[in-house]
Amino acid sequence: MNELPALPERTDALVIGGGVIGTSIAYRLAEAGVGAVLLDRGALGSGSSGTTAGVVRTYFPGNALISGLAARSLSAYHAFAESTGTDLGLERIGFLVLFTEENQVEDFRRDYAAQRAAGVDVELVTPSEATEFNPLVDPGAIVAAAWSPEAYACDPAAIVRGYAAAARQAGAVLRTETSVTGIDPDGLVHTAAGSIRADAIICAAGPWAGTVAAMAGVHLPVTTYPVDMLLTDAPTPQPVLPMTLHPSSLRIRSWGDRILVGMGRPGPGESREDWLRRVSGQLGAAFPALAGRGLELGWSGDLDVSPDGMAFIGRDPARPFLYAAGFSGQGLCQAPAAGELVRDLVLDKEGNGHDRLGVQRLHPRLGILR
Repeated sequence: MNELPALPERTDALVIGGGVIGTSIAYRLAEAGVGAVLLDRGALGSGSSGTTAGVVRTYFPGNALISGLAARSLSAYHAFAESTGTDLGLERIGFLVLFTEENQVEDFRRDYAAQRAAGVDVELVTPSEATEFNPLVDPGAIVAAAWSPEAYACDPAAIVRGYAAAARQAGAVLRTETSVTGIDPDGLVHTAAGSIRADAIICAAGPWAGTVAAMAGVHLPVTTYPVDMLLTDAPTPQPVLPMTLHPSSLRIRSWGDRILVGMGRPGPGESREDWLRRVSGQLGAAFPALAGRGLELGWSGDLDVSPDGMAFIGRDPARPFLYAAGFSGQGLCQAPAAGELVRDLVLDKEGNGHDRLGVQRLHPRLGILR
């Protein structure tokens, strides 16, 4: 086992949380010459970063702001090998969004210009064209679909490792298995391994972000949302499937020689058995070739969720406390941009118009802009 680095007495910036968001922030801070220390209560990437379908994409239907941050982030991922020396092994699979009602098509058309302006490559396709991207789609069950080629299968753990290695190379100190136990108003942070004083404290603690913020006297309305990712057998011959989203919230994609299935969690008062039957029924209805196939648990975990699904990225006006949390399952797609936004907040940079608009629009309720 590698020995943990010593906990410094002080640092310019202390990042709490070692997932993809926290490691991205630590890297961008250290790269900019800011003294950075990162703490995680467990292992790096052991929180919500591991509770994903392993896809980075740019198209977020109905939310061009998130799409813009995701497009910016994808550009950073493509440049990751050159900037950090780590190849993320991104594999293009594409993203297909199915429409079963005409009003969904109209929503797409209303959103189209904003999505294109945000840098998203997306187009409306016919049912028959949708089956060319995903042969399991029943063309008679949909009226159209949206196709975005800029979606990539990835290994979230590799992204976390890459950012962590780059942060260390740039001078950041990363400590795992170090829980934060208290935060004083003057920036003194207490842990089981001792205390450290920080000029800026950044909460990137995922599902634990609300608890960490409360230690500093900050209300951050982030809740946890448990999710299960399921696996089922692929038909023979096995098709290569893009990430495909059905209006019911069902989503599937190829996962090795199987198919990954996600559809939320059991509803209030719904047993797990009833939920699995509901998922299985929806799976067969949306993709007839998968009707009657068994579902088994792939993995479970918790997401950090905001009330409206948009992340909180900003700072508290009364104390040296910043936050990047509540990504609602979309953190992998926004981590590079989040790291840059938090870096600029720490450095008190105005940034360009896109950056400022991004922060302002993400946090109109919290009044973080001066």
